[in-house]
Parts: sequence; C-alpha cells; structure tokens
Amino acid sequence: MYSVLGTMFRCYHKHLCGKHTLFSLLLVLCLFSNALGIGEIMWAVNCGGESHTDVHGIRYEADPMQDVGFASDYGKNLLIQRVVPQDQILYQTERYHLSTFSYDIPVWKDGDYVLVMKFSEVWFTSANQKVFDVVLNGEHTVVSELDIFGRVGRGVAHDEIVPFSIKGGRLRVSGEQSQVDGKKISLEFVKGELDNPKVNAIYVMKGSIEDAPKLAPLPGGENPVEEEEEDDEESPSAKPSKQRRAASPRAKDPYAEDDTSTMLLPVFVAIGAFIPLLFCLCKL
Repeated sequence: MYSVLGTMFRCYHKHLCGKHTLFSLLLVLCLFSNALGIGEIMWAVNCGGESHTDVHGIRYEADPMQDVGFASDYGKNLLIQRVVPQDQILYQTERYHLSTFSYDIPVWKDGDYVLVMKFSEVWFTSANQKVFDVVLNGEHTVVSELDIFGRVGRGVAHDEIVPFSIKGGRLRVSGEQSQVDGKKISLEFVKGELDNPKVNAIYVMKGSIEDAPKLAPLPGGENPVEEEEEDDEESPSAKPSKQRRAASPRAKDPYAEDDTSTMLLPVFVAIGAFIPLLFCLCKL
C-alpha cells in the first residue's frame, strides 16, 4: 500500500502547489480511496507489452503469449484519452491475431470475480471496421460485436467489465453456467467477418464490480460516435417530419395587407366624389 501511495504522490507532486493545490489534493485522495477499495488481483497482463504497475497498485505481468498472434505498440503514436499519462502504456500496446485467439486465466477456486478487459482503437478512423466477440470459458459470449471505435472513437480508453462467479466447479455469468475444467478458464477473442480481434490489457480480481477502478466519463456521454451515426442514418422521410414539428407558425404575409388597401382605394374615391354631388342635389 505504501508503494501505491508513493507512486501517487510522485505522479502528482508537481501539482501540489499554486492555485491547483486543493484540486490536486482531492485527486490524490480519490486515487487513494480507489487503491483501498479494489479487490484482490488474481491475474493481470499487459497484452503485447512489458510489465507495468498502474496508479491503483495493480501489477500487470509482461505478455507471455509471444507465439500467438502479433504484439504491437503502434498506439504509442497517440495520447490515449480518459487515462492518466503513466498508465497510457496499458492502452498503447496490444495483441491481435488474424484469427480467434485466447488467454488462459488461472482462476478456478470458488468466489466472486470481476474480469476487466482494456481496449483502445489506435488504427481505424471510422466505425464498423473492427468488430469481434469475447467468449469466456468456451461457452459464454460476455461481449458481443465489440466495435471499439463505435463505442468511444479513436485513441480513447475503453474498459469492458464482466462480473462472474465460481461455485462447486461451475462458472456462472450473466445467468448462464458452465463446467470449469482444470485450474484455468479461457478468454477468447473471436474473429468475425471484419478486421482482427485484439486486446490491450486484462486483469481478474476477486470481489464485486464496485471494487474495480473505473475510467473517467466520456466527454460526450456514452457511445457518442454511435449516436452521431444514428443521426446520420435517419431516414429521409423522418427528417421532414422533425422539421415540421420544430417549425414555428407561419407568419402573416405583410404584403397581403397592402394589397387589401389598394383594392379599397377606388371605393373611397367614389364615396368621396358622391358626397358633394349628393349635397348639391339636396339644395335643389
């Protein structure tokens, strides 16, 4: 714990003076609270990268899957959003494969667990380019049709958090059950019709979903890219109806009144000419 606090204070020491002192102290206290609240880490790996200890004290081992797929650090060309600078490496390195690949997680004892998978899209610049599923223990699709860019955009951290439990040799997740064989469970990244599956980092902790540190909120809320695409894909017939509902009542044509005045002018002239004639007739 002391090493975690030391890391936190070293990371934010330069902010602890001047007008930002109060804000920085609150930030450190928030990180300290997260460090105290996280569950017991059972296994963690920095996929495609070297070992790393994050600001919460979670130690990720170097990727042991050297003979499966490809390791990439292309993400180092980007500054990853939603994550502090010292932990960007977790989203800048990755392992991907031209086909389905998997990691073996050494978890089999009874208990409640949380699986956290870290992703960031560092290559594609539009949605529907890289889409894949994630399957736990060979049977349970825990993430379906993951489109990282579609969820958060390019160069933005995204975590998928999946709670599960093991009891009596059976794994339970999302209302489903399966047998745990041996002393490990598999985590598969399933190749789909589009580009290759990938993952940036993974860890499993013992505890509840509340114990897992969360990323900062997205600036535009959830799924900002998907919402924009939904607006773009709106049918032509729907758009005019939206405009009709939003339109204000039609203003009266100012020229209509002028036309009426012009039409009445001859009437007034005739009346004006008839009054003197009527007066003369009365005098006779």
